[in-house]
Amino acid sequence: MILTSIQIISRVFGYPWPAFLELSELAISIFAFLGVAFAQRMDAHIRMELLVANLKGRVKWIIEFIATFCAFIVIGILIYFSSLFAIDAYVIGDSTMDYLFPTWPAKMLVPIGFAIWFLRLFLELIGYFRLAVNIDSEPMYVPIIKTAEELANEEIESIRE
Repeated sequence: MILTSIQIISRVFGYPWPAFLELSELAISIFAFLGVAFAQRMDAHIRMELLVANLKGRVKWIIEFIATFCAFIVIGILIYFSSLFAIDAYVIGDSTMDYLFPTWPAKMLVPIGFAIWFLRLFLELIGYFRLAVNIDSEPMYVPIIKTAEELANEEIESIRE
């Protein structure tokens, strides 16, 4: 965002950065696809909390396991097809139109990001299975949904510090 602001200001004064648009398009894969596993870890993805938050015990962990398993399958499929896409870009020598930057490095980040997410989902599957089998065990590898009250208290504590 800072670089985009600098680009706008430099264009106003008649000195645009060459290839800025192409480089920013290629950089999107760095921020979008490499961050999905972290978002999964932090439980920042969109989910049906109204349903899941009200479940308790073994039923909750089984539902979480099933949902995570579905995501695991989908991400596995996305890894396969995005890898084919990236390999194809490398083989044909795909590049941007104006400055001929190769696109395959950015395209290869997509399956890498999905693979990291895939591993994160695998860890969560282990954690949810463990909790479904033994509901008294301590949650491990799984994000814990916080109540609105817990989130508000954390926010208050962060302001006090």
